[in-house]
Amino acid sequence: MQNKKIKISSGIVLSNGLPFVVIAGPCVIESERSAFALAGKLKKITKSLKVPFIFKASYDKANRSSVNSYRGPGIEDGLKILAKIKEEFQIPVLTDVHDESQAAMAARVVDIIQIPAFLSRQTDLIKACAKTGKPVNIKKGQFLAPQDMFNVIKKCEYYGNKNISLTERGASFGYNNLVVDFRGLEIMKQSGYPVIFDATHSVQLPGGAGNKSSGNREFVLPLAKAAAAVGIAALFLEVHENPDKALSDGANSVNFKYFEEIIKKVKTIDEVIK
Repeated sequence: MQNKKIKISSGIVLSNGLPFVVIAGPCVIESERSAFALAGKLKKITKSLKVPFIFKASYDKANRSSVNSYRGPGIEDGLKILAKIKEEFQIPVLTDVHDESQAAMAARVVDIIQIPAFLSRQTDLIKACAKTGKPVNIKKGQFLAPQDMFNVIKKCEYYGNKNISLTERGASFGYNNLVVDFRGLEIMKQSGYPVIFDATHSVQLPGGAGNKSSGNREFVLPLAKAAAAVGIAALFLEVHENPDKALSDGANSVNFKYFEEIIKKVKTIDEVIK
């Protein structure tokens, strides 16, 4: 299968056969100030390592464990912040949408629209995202086999969009646990579309802390190295200045020092296999 090339703005191209791209940022926008600080620091690190960079952040986390959990600033304020970051740092941005009404609005700002894993089979959402014409990153549901994503691809193609990437983020394995089956990367790569590995969500323990998720961030690096050895188009990481104080997904997020170590080691592996 020939590797497809998905062109993102700023000259960035996603492809399984090209050097990997980093997609990184906080789980959720906590404030404009913190989002700007994160974007600036991540750009500085990735630029020094000569790795293409896409900033990611959510304006709303619609699937939090608890009704009392912080969700984000909302779509209007969140997209304004992402637009400012995009202009200030001259970097492409990615965010996720949760229903059909959000797709066109997000597409006016972001370079990649992401469909969350829990919503990866929602046909109307896929249709709305596909119709924007923007690249669509679809996270594989924790409940899906990798080959099930071929049907998801067909939905997106049916509605006229072939700018698709697929993201592996672990599969449900019993209660409150995820595992990564690395065969899935190879299976999804058979589609020809870029395959991304979400190293931080893959170590998440959904609902593992009762009213919120937990995680094992110490396993982010070994899983990222394993994925790089298989071959990926991009590495997805959630990063926070102080993960233990993050308002969402702190237990599986990484700090700047760990982030830089991960990127250095993944880059070495990526260069060898490609």
